[in-house]
Amino acid sequence: MQGKSSLGWGLIGASTIAKEHMIAAINAQSDSRVVAVMSSDADRAGRFATQNNIPHSYHALDDLLADPNVDVVYISTTNDLHLAQTVAAAQAGKHVLCEKPLALSLADALAMVEACQKAGVVMGTNHHLRNAVTHRMMRKLIADGAIGKVLTARVFHAVYLPTNLQGWRINQPGAGAGVVLDITVHDTDTLRFVLNDDVDSVIAQMAQHGLASGSIEDTVMGVMTMKNGVLAQFHDAFTVKHAKTGFQVLGTEGSLLGEDVMTQQPRGHVLLRRHNLIEEVDLGLPENLYIRAVRHFNDAVRGNGQPAATAEDGVKSLATALAVLEAARTGCKTTVQYR
Repeated sequence: MQGKSSLGWGLIGASTIAKEHMIAAINAQSDSRVVAVMSSDADRAGRFATQNNIPHSYHALDDLLADPNVDVVYISTTNDLHLAQTVAAAQAGKHVLCEKPLALSLADALAMVEACQKAGVVMGTNHHLRNAVTHRMMRKLIADGAIGKVLTARVFHAVYLPTNLQGWRINQPGAGAGVVLDITVHDTDTLRFVLNDDVDSVIAQMAQHGLASGSIEDTVMGVMTMKNGVLAQFHDAFTVKHAKTGFQVLGTEGSLLGEDVMTQQPRGHVLLRRHNLIEEVDLGLPENLYIRAVRHFNDAVRGNGQPAATAEDGVKSLATALAVLEAARTGCKTTVQYR
């Protein structure tokens, strides 16, 4: 595929995120286009294709994977379907960009990675936040020593789940419902990226604040201990209507505060505080998070670099989210198991 002038993307799942973000991001590249969409509901697939100017629609996965114009698949179905769809795509020789969380168990996520490695195809995880200029700048400033040695971090990612998304995320545990698998995985990946370290262990508590049903959580708070000893506090929710998101890092020589940065939009700003001086960091021109992710994925398919978030990144964010769930259920500090 390194010699192909244009990569054809097939969408597995006629999803909201595909419609609102990924189609435009793929078509914005000079070297890729969305050429097909698949939904288990044939009528939905047809309507989605017509509404989004996609040439072909399918209601069977095998039919989409048999399309010679499809080089890459983007998977945005419910989490319980990711394993089978990724394995099938890999066996068909298609590169895979999969939504988070990769799966519902660590074993399934590792099986997905193994299938792609065996088939020799690129696999990535659609963790969009690490593509934000705000987080990339915070990572650089920390690496450059702008705030000295990092001591602690804090992520506040409590939002209100839009009405159109209040389906399986709050009432279907078998599909991977709950705020931990939906939002905490993103916090984890962002912490790992900005701090350039992995999570060692977690403590957490979960609650229901009015949206989720049954045993599903819509609110979680806790602390992650990074492998280098940094403590990272997190608060995620589906139920908060009146607050902005943020990411804060405190160091021995200063602090960084990213305000309104845990978002799908290229917005927010970063404040650097040292002593009693506060300055807003010059971030340059922002870039659409998904456009950047697709560009890096296309480059990886062509043998140039790797996805912005690799399959291994997806495994590690899932492993941490599963540890958060276990810690909250048991009330005990839980070590993250990556294998």
